[in-house]
Amino acid sequence: MTDVPIQESAFSRRFLQIATILAIVSILAPFLFPWIVKQLTIFWVMVILSYTWDTLGGQLGYNSFGNIVFFGVGLYVSAIIQIAPHTDMAAYTAAGEEGEALVLTMAQYLGGLALGSVAAGLIGLALALVFGAIILSLRGHYFAIGTLALGIFVAQLFANWELVGAGSGLTLPDPPGSGRESDEAKSTLFYFLCFGLAVATMVFLRWLYSTRFGLAINAIRDDEDKAEAMGLTTTRYKVLAWSISGFFLGICGALYGNIVRYIDPEDVAFDGPGLGVWMILMTVLGGKGTLWGPLIGAVLFHATKEILWTYLLGLQYVALGILVVVIVVFFPEGIMGWVRERWPHLFGERVDANTVREASS
Repeated sequence: MTDVPIQESAFSRRFLQIATILAIVSILAPFLFPWIVKQLTIFWVMVILSYTWDTLGGQLGYNSFGNIVFFGVGLYVSAIIQIAPHTDMAAYTAAGEEGEALVLTMAQYLGGLALGSVAAGLIGLALALVFGAIILSLRGHYFAIGTLALGIFVAQLFANWELVGAGSGLTLPDPPGSGRESDEAKSTLFYFLCFGLAVATMVFLRWLYSTRFGLAINAIRDDEDKAEAMGLTTTRYKVLAWSISGFFLGICGALYGNIVRYIDPEDVAFDGPGLGVWMILMTVLGGKGTLWGPLIGAVLFHATKEILWTYLLGLQYVALGILVVVIVVFFPEGIMGWVRERWPHLFGERVDANTVREASS
């Protein structure tokens, strides 16, 4: 017995079958479990955060602590576009909770949401191009520290900007209508918006990684100096990869702001210790640099987080810290890395039978 031939087409069919099942379950989920629609919606936000961080941290090998910048800026950009055309922005934010609620028609609300989401994505992309051209010239821990400083700087900038409420925060307008049916319709709407964005992110990134661009960023991850010696303009690829993340993160921030409605600059928009760290943990847990890793990591992490916040409130961060230690010690390559090491044939790889027996013994 020599090699175990595994056809790439079989792997592609398996991927398509799994993706189809997951899509059907996801479409039915808000109707089967209406009492946890918001938690399911936040789950898709987590999936987007995980996949966008993996573009730089997994596929490219650059560990960024600044992705939360594009998420938070996108949130504020969308909020401004949704509010400013219908009222005086300064008066609205100055009134805070004591002011009258901004009443919009359905056309105004949906139009502002659509325009704000698109603008948030484009602004996130533009900021990534600008910041990336500067920060991505750094490497290793210098780059990580630079992105961390960037996140703190932008958060403080918005926390002191009176037009958007500064440290007092900002409340987004609610969609028209009231009552249980209206709330359920709103919850369902944002569930499918977040689900659709997550699917678009995953499909686009899967296609992107199969192109020459994917080969280039993987080459940079493996040996950047050698990639440059081979003629790759590494900075351009790094900036483009970060810009793609910035685009999807900006749209994600716009949707997230409308889900939570109240925007605090440090605890919601630029929540570095929370969302900024969680996106890294999810990707590492699932297996960075893999196709399914960010999704698996998001599922396990979000489920664990909901359980901890429900049954261990007050000690949730202690338990979360223990989870981080477990991830680093027992799954340094993530769950997908662990599975791939033991059963590589599941990933469409040709494996020597002797190697399989040695690995399983």
